[in-house]
Amino acid sequence: MSDIGRTSAVALVGVQGSLVEVEAHLTSQLPAFSIIGLPDTSLGEARERVRSAAAMADCPLPARRITVNLTPASVPKRGSGFDLAIAMAVLAAAGTAPGADRGVVYVGELGLDGRVRPVPGIIPVVLAARAAGIGRVVLPVGNLTEARAVPGIALTAVDSLRSAAIDAGADLPAGFADPVLPPPVPDDTLPSLELADVVGNAIGVRAVIAAAAGGHHVLLLGPPGAGKTMLAERLPALLPDLDPDAALEVAAVRSVAGHGERSWTLRPPWEAPHHSASAAALIGGGTGQLRPGAVSRATRGVLFLDEATEFPRVVLDALRQPLEAGRITVHRAGGSAEFPARCQLVLAANPCPCGNAGSTGGAGCSCVPSAVRRYLGRLSGPLLDRIDIRVAVPRVTTGMLRADSGATPTTAAARRTVLEARQRMSTRLRGTGWSRNAEVTGSWLREEGRAADGATDLLDRGLDLGTLTMRGWDRVMRLAWTMADLDGDDRPERQHVERALALRTAL
Repeated sequence: MSDIGRTSAVALVGVQGSLVEVEAHLTSQLPAFSIIGLPDTSLGEARERVRSAAAMADCPLPARRITVNLTPASVPKRGSGFDLAIAMAVLAAAGTAPGADRGVVYVGELGLDGRVRPVPGIIPVVLAARAAGIGRVVLPVGNLTEARAVPGIALTAVDSLRSAAIDAGADLPAGFADPVLPPPVPDDTLPSLELADVVGNAIGVRAVIAAAAGGHHVLLLGPPGAGKTMLAERLPALLPDLDPDAALEVAAVRSVAGHGERSWTLRPPWEAPHHSASAAALIGGGTGQLRPGAVSRATRGVLFLDEATEFPRVVLDALRQPLEAGRITVHRAGGSAEFPARCQLVLAANPCPCGNAGSTGGAGCSCVPSAVRRYLGRLSGPLLDRIDIRVAVPRVTTGMLRADSGATPTTAAARRTVLEARQRMSTRLRGTGWSRNAEVTGSWLREEGRAADGATDLLDRGLDLGTLTMRGWDRVMRLAWTMADLDGDDRPERQHVERALALRTAL
C-alpha cells in the first residue's frame, strides 16, 4: 500500500489560476487529519466534509494520521473547490483509488452525503489546467455545461465521490446519485432595441454609432426625458459579436462572478450599476475571495452609469486608471487580484440638480451657479479627459420631430455600418495587438497613423494654447480615424478631424 498519494487542483486569484499539487501522507500514528499549505478557513473545514463523504461513498478513510499538503505553500488557497482533490489524494495514498494522480485536476465541493457540488469560477480553473499541460479535469456534473466553453481539454463529470473513485480505479459497486445542479441564473442579456425609435437627436445618434465603431467612451449630457438612456441602451445592439478569445475572457470573468451556465456568451456584456454603488462594487473587491466589479464584468462590453453626477466623486475617479490601462488590480490585506477592465464607458447626466440648465422654454433652471458647479464637478477633469465623445442631448421639440422623421437609421443598417468600419480597423491594425481605434497609442497616431497634411492644424493650435492636453489630442485623432473609417476613407482628412473635435466638445 502506498503511503503517499498525489492529485492536482487549481487555486484561483481573481481570474488567474495556479496549479496546486495536493499531497496526502498516511502514517501509523494516532488517527488525525491535518491540512497544511496556506489554506483558508473554508478549506480547513474540508477535513470533516471529506471524512463524511468518504464514509457515504463506501470507502472510509483509514484510521491513520493523514497529512495533506497543498504545494506551493506560497500560493493562497481559498474556497471549498479543493475538497474533491483532497479526498482523491487520500484515497490514492490508501490504495483505494490507484488511478488518481497529479496528471488529473480535480475540482468540486463535497457534501456530507458524498455528492459533488458545483463551484464558481470553473472556466478559469479549466483554463489554468490547460495552460499547465493537464490533459483532463474531473469536475461536478453541475459545472460541465459551463466548462465546455474551454476547448482542448478532456472533461469528466462526476456526481459523487464514489463516481470519482470508480473513475480512478476503485473497486466499488457502481451507484448513481442525484447530481447537485447550480441554481438558475436569470438572463441578463439586454434585448436588442431599435435605433430608429430615436427621433430628433441626430447628434446623439451619430455619437452612438461612432462610439460603437471605434470603442470610444461617451458622455451624454441633457435634461430629464431627452433620451440619454434611450440612446445608451441601443449601443450594445450595434456592437459586433465577440471573437473566440474575447468571449473566453468574458466567460472567465462571468464564471468567477457566479453566472454559471450563462457565463459563455458571444454578445458584449452590459452593466448598469445604480448610482448608490460603492467603489468596491464598481472596481471589485470583497472579503476573502476577491470578486470582479462592474467595470470588469463589463469587459469587452458596455459599462453604463446613468445619473453619473449622482455617483460620489471618489467612485467615479476610481475608474480613471482601469479606463486607461484596460485592467484593474484590486489590493486587499489578504492579497491582490487582477481583473480585465477593457470596457466602453457611457455616462448619462443632467446638466444641473434640477435638470433644466440650458433648456429653452418650459421651467427655467432654479439652481444657483455654485450648485451647478458642484454638481458637474463630480465629473473630474482627468475623468472627462478620458471621454472621447461628449455631446449635449436636448429635449425634443415638434420641429425636431418633423425635421428628423425617418432620418434615423435602423439598428440593422447602423450595425452594418459599424461592422464595415470595424473590418477596416482590423485590416489596418493587423499585427499591432489592437483591434479598435480607441486602443491605439499616441506614437502610432504620430507615425504610421498620421493624418493627411494640414488636417491637424486645429488640434495643434489648441495644444499650443493649452486648451487641449496631449491626451486630448490623441483622443480626438482616434475619433477622427473612426470618422474616416465610417466614411470609407483611407486616412483622416480635415473634415474628419473637425467632426471628431465637434463630438468631443459638443456640450
